[in-house]
Amino acid sequence: MRKSAKFEKVSFVTFSENGSREIYDAIKLPRRATAKSAGYDFFAPTKLTVAPNQTVTVATGIRALMPDSWCLMIFPRSGLGFKYKLRLNNTVGIIDADYSDSDNEGHIFIRMTNESDKLLEIEQGSAFAQGIFVQYLLTEDDDTTETRNGGLGSTSKGEK
Repeated sequence: MRKSAKFEKVSFVTFSENGSREIYDAIKLPRRATAKSAGYDFFAPTKLTVAPNQTVTVATGIRALMPDSWCLMIFPRSGLGFKYKLRLNNTVGIIDADYSDSDNEGHIFIRMTNESDKLLEIEQGSAFAQGIFVQYLLTEDDDTTETRNGGLGSTSKGEK
């Protein structure tokens, strides 16, 4: 199987807006749990405590590099969805290939809500989300030439 994508930490300068050097140094790059896993587990950079109906935003410290015709789709870990009704606030995170070229180095943030009636505690270094790389196709008449600089809706800034 061809390996065309990779994960890296964003620089400490970029991450330091959201965390300390100690947290940065402890960040683990996403990895698959088994040889046949589709998803790469994202690990909590700090202990996460999410009360019922509370929303948290996790600065992962991670960026994804991939070919132009790929994207990274982010989902909650399925066990957390079953036990805590953990949901990503954007339902599925889509990280485009050009996001890594942004001023924030493509820093991936994951915003999620605990929709259960139970307190959710995720220990530092424990898997809480997963990312799956997907190759996509373009239509024959696609003529898009716009470029991005930013995240969270930056590709629709010109739309009305």
